[in-house]
Amino acid sequence: MTKYIFVTGGVVSSLGKGLTCACIGLMLERRGLNVRLQKMDPYINVDPGTMSPYQHGEVYVLDDGAETDLDLGHYERFTNAPLNRDCNFTTGKIYSSVITKERKGEYKGRTVQVIPHITDEIKSCIRKLATPDVDVVITEVGGTVGDIEAMPFLEAIRQFNLDVGRNNCMYIHLTLVPYLKAAGECKTKPTQHSVGELRKIGIQPDVLICRTERELPKEEAEKIAQSCNVERRAVIEERDKEYTIYEVPLSLVNNKLDELVIERLAITNAKPLNMDDWKSMIDSMRAWDRDVNIAVVGKYVKHHDAYKSVYESLVHAGIANHCRVNIRKIEAEKVEAEGAEKALAGADAILVPGGFDKRGVLGKLEAIRFAREKKIPFFGICLGLQCAAIEFARNVLGLEEANSTEFNLTTPYPVVALLDDQKKVTQVGGTMRLGAYECRLADGSKAREAYGSEFIWERHRHRYEFNNDYRDVFSKAGLTISGTTPDSTLVEVLELADHPWFVGVQCHPEFKSKPTKAHPLFRAFVAAGLAYRAEKKTDHARHRAQSVISATFPS
Repeated sequence: MTKYIFVTGGVVSSLGKGLTCACIGLMLERRGLNVRLQKMDPYINVDPGTMSPYQHGEVYVLDDGAETDLDLGHYERFTNAPLNRDCNFTTGKIYSSVITKERKGEYKGRTVQVIPHITDEIKSCIRKLATPDVDVVITEVGGTVGDIEAMPFLEAIRQFNLDVGRNNCMYIHLTLVPYLKAAGECKTKPTQHSVGELRKIGIQPDVLICRTERELPKEEAEKIAQSCNVERRAVIEERDKEYTIYEVPLSLVNNKLDELVIERLAITNAKPLNMDDWKSMIDSMRAWDRDVNIAVVGKYVKHHDAYKSVYESLVHAGIANHCRVNIRKIEAEKVEAEGAEKALAGADAILVPGGFDKRGVLGKLEAIRFAREKKIPFFGICLGLQCAAIEFARNVLGLEEANSTEFNLTTPYPVVALLDDQKKVTQVGGTMRLGAYECRLADGSKAREAYGSEFIWERHRHRYEFNNDYRDVFSKAGLTISGTTPDSTLVEVLELADHPWFVGVQCHPEFKSKPTKAHPLFRAFVAAGLAYRAEKKTDHARHRAQSVISATFPS
């Protein structure tokens, strides 16, 4: 029978429930088990697709086109568990399904209520992942215990204990143990109150994971165990990691969390844990003696989670290249105000990620021009590709008013335009070009070299495309089309011929990168940045040597 793990959070949000779920999934996979992961989000939006990045962070897109919570990115980066649209449900999606059934008459005239109809729908969504080949389903409940909007989800997972039996279901609660500087001690009361809220609704946590800034004293851990009715060994300290989040699984292993789960769920087919390659990866990261500076020029850089997968993919590329990646987050509007030379000084490579609307576009264009003219490695993603096309049209082809119809409907040179099948779209939610699409890469291109394959699959999330009317003029001028859909109808990759590394992609490759397997384009991009940095050092040394010679032997 499939086992179920439910992960909840208390005291404050953003404690890292998604990361914790991913780590649990990783540990169980490393013990030979098949896992599936999902997240329940209490907000009423049907999905995060229409939400501002400042509100929600990035929208993580799956192969099947589902627009999901960014925590699913953690799930994919840490585990090999397949994800689809059944792995992320919101209050809006749950209620929409129930209302549709009511309109069809499926409830046969009964009054539709939160209990049992909404809770039954939630439980049904959890069971969707429990196929015969799955050993453990891990479900994260978003928000914080005590939130009104989370109550139906908490009630549903409470009922699960009765539905499947105590040995087939366990609860892990993530909570905060703050350190008060003035008092000089950790405080356990927030955790006690959080667990108290859970117990009021009938959920007794089996494991408490305590997020702390400092070491959790033994006596405080014992106090938590006693007051929260949890075994002492099940009170697990989870201190902040200063180096990398990829240390978290090893910390949980050291606290024997995997053994607690195996024992509590009476899992009999688990194998011995093997994390040797993960430990080697962390040891390798600590031994690096070189670094590279990557400038990420975006419009949402003030909110770290807006480009979460991009940043993590750069870290992965650093792992593959045995170097530390120093990510410089630069507001596109700052480039516009200060100029690219000042704003991007010291950058070894420049990345322009996706986005919507025209704010910050001029800054992105300046950054791309700087990268093109100074021969600095450049990587454009989604809007980054489109901006590269606009910049090239304006500054190389002389089409000064070139633009995207997203920013100027009446531009005389629409080098980027709305997809034909998007012109009749009236609703904005879930109607973009979404999900995985195949791409064919040209022989001899940088992209083909990076992937080592002619055909690739990547995820998309956009409405606008490179305008096919400009293919010939761009190619003749040096911005070549190195990737298209297999039928050649849509442009997927642009590359600058006379440049060390200048690649723009319409897809979002950041969604398919892992710490143990960096994405090919990010790996090649960081390698190009390292080469550029080494060349700069060589040029600087040559210049200094020449200065010494000139000073010693003046003409």
